[in-house]
Amino acid sequence: MKKITPNDLGATLYVPATHPELTRIACGEKYPGLLSMVICLEDAVLDRDIPQALDNLRKTLFILKSPRHVSDGPLVFIRPRSSAMAAALVADKTFCLHAADGLVLPKFTLSSLDIWLRITAGTHLLWMPTLEDAEVYDVTKMQQMAQALKAKAANRVLVLRIGGNDLMSVLGLRRSKEYTLYDGPLGYVIKMLVSVFGAQGFSLTSPVCELIEPDDMLRRELKQDMLHGLVGKTAIHPSQIPIIHNALRVAPRDYQEALHIINADSAVYKSDGAMCEPATHVNWAHRIIQQGKKYGYLEPINGGGSEWRFEDAR
Repeated sequence: MKKITPNDLGATLYVPATHPELTRIACGEKYPGLLSMVICLEDAVLDRDIPQALDNLRKTLFILKSPRHVSDGPLVFIRPRSSAMAAALVADKTFCLHAADGLVLPKFTLSSLDIWLRITAGTHLLWMPTLEDAEVYDVTKMQQMAQALKAKAANRVLVLRIGGNDLMSVLGLRRSKEYTLYDGPLGYVIKMLVSVFGAQGFSLTSPVCELIEPDDMLRRELKQDMLHGLVGKTAIHPSQIPIIHNALRVAPRDYQEALHIINADSAVYKSDGAMCEPATHVNWAHRIIQQGKKYGYLEPINGGGSEWRFEDAR
């Protein structure tokens, strides 16, 4: 079984299970640069279309199990409509779930933890729990959830996903076309979740930006995502994939600083006009180097200036 890390997700494209080109996308033929995808059986599928969606999923998983497709396409996660649907998928052997990498757990709460443990027991399926209901606003409940996940499911949880639209809906709000999510109440939620779950060793991904055109809002929000240490972002349109991956590229200054920290022989030193204390910065340094290896580096044009070009990681 391949080793999957949060750094491998990048832009995670949500695709309805009814999509006519679902198989081509999952096999890596439609969008070669795509690193991960979620086949959605929940919000993106109408009740009347569930039979068609399940049939399309079944056919796609059957093709994905072929050896020639095992390593060609993106990581594949399935978002069931409910825990009951997830249990039915696991029990139904006509669904080749060994061809998928995991499940997105919709509207995950602490009370549903044991249910999901039972459903996935005996499988390889990783979890991407989605935090998207009213309980997410309660920091005490999030602390309890983080501690419970660490104790019971640390090896199952790949990342936690922040369900931005659902969390805004709880407050009767919708994303503004003028401001990023960080400018409204969700800014507090993201900061809180990063602090609570990050302290227990978990990574989180950023909510979707449903404003597709123009893309300046997505770019502004990605800067905030990186500042908060989020490891990837949900994409709802293929045009967002290269923009998200570009935001994950590492600047040479950060890369060099990370190398200095890892190889430092001093407890504290001055670097690039700032104090550097390797003991407290080493986790950041390892993350930066891993990110650079995956997404590449930015290099100044002509040895300086504010313009940047992409150079593949060697």
